[in-house]
Amino acid sequence: MFSWDGITSYLNDAVDIAIVSYIIYQLLKLLRGTRAVQLLQGISVVLLFWLFSYIFQLETVGWLLEEILSVGAIAVVVIFQPELRRALEQIGRGGVFGRSRQVEDQLVSKVVGEVSKTVAYLSKRKIGALIVLERQTGLTDYIETGISLQAHLSSELLRNIFLPNTPLHDGAVIVREQTIMAAGCYLPLSESPFITKDLGTRHRAGIGLSENSDAVIVIVSEETGAISLAIHGKLERALTEEGVISRLYEELKPADKKAPSFWHRRNSKEEVEVNE
Repeated sequence: MFSWDGITSYLNDAVDIAIVSYIIYQLLKLLRGTRAVQLLQGISVVLLFWLFSYIFQLETVGWLLEEILSVGAIAVVVIFQPELRRALEQIGRGGVFGRSRQVEDQLVSKVVGEVSKTVAYLSKRKIGALIVLERQTGLTDYIETGISLQAHLSSELLRNIFLPNTPLHDGAVIVREQTIMAAGCYLPLSESPFITKDLGTRHRAGIGLSENSDAVIVIVSEETGAISLAIHGKLERALTEEGVISRLYEELKPADKKAPSFWHRRNSKEEVEVNE
C-alpha cells in the first residue's frame, strides 16, 4: 500500500523528468539548423569512444578523451558564441515558449507580403529569381554554399539581389523566418524523369530542394517571367500574384490555433498537384 509520502515522491520525480525533458526539447529546437548540430554530433562520437574505453578499461584512451572534453567545453563557448547569444536572446523574448497567434500571423503576413511584391516586380521585367523559405528542415548546409547576408527581409533588398549582372544574381536566396540568411546559394538539382524539357536549371534546383526538405521555393522564370512554386517535390506553374499570395498563406499560415508555426511545421501528407 502506497503512503502519501511515496505518492508525493513519485509526483516530484515525474514533474522533474517532465521539466528536464521540456528544456532539452526546447534547446534542440534552438540548435536546429545551426552549426551547433554538427558540434553535438562530434561530441556524441567522443562520448561513445569514452564509454568504449571505460567498458574495456583503456586507461590511456580514457584519460585523453577526458582531457579533450574538458578543454572542449571552453572551446564550445568561444566558437559558438553567436549561437549561444541568439539562444539567450530568444529566451529573453519568450521565444522558447512559443509565439502568440497574433504575432505569428504578423510574421507570416510580413514574409508573404515582401516575397509576393518581389516576385510580381521581377515577373513583369522577366528577371529570374529563386527564393527559398525555410521551414522545419534546417537548410544550413545550403546556406553555407552562398554568401552570408544575415539581413532583414525586404522586397527592396530581394529585388537588388536578383538584378541581372550583379554578383548575387545567380543562385538561390534562403530566408529563415524574417531574415535573408544568404544569397547565391547552390541547391540540389532534381533528377526526376517527369520534369518537362522546357524547365531550366532554376526550376530543377527548386524542385530538387523541395524533394529533400519541406521548404517552400518560389521561382521566377527568366525566359517567360512566369511564377512557380515548388512544394514537396511538386511544381505549381503560371501563378498570378494573387495566386502566389493565396498559396503562400495556405502553406505557411497555421490552419488553427493548435498548429505550430510554419517554420516548425511537419511535411503535409497531401501532395500538391501540378498546374499545367
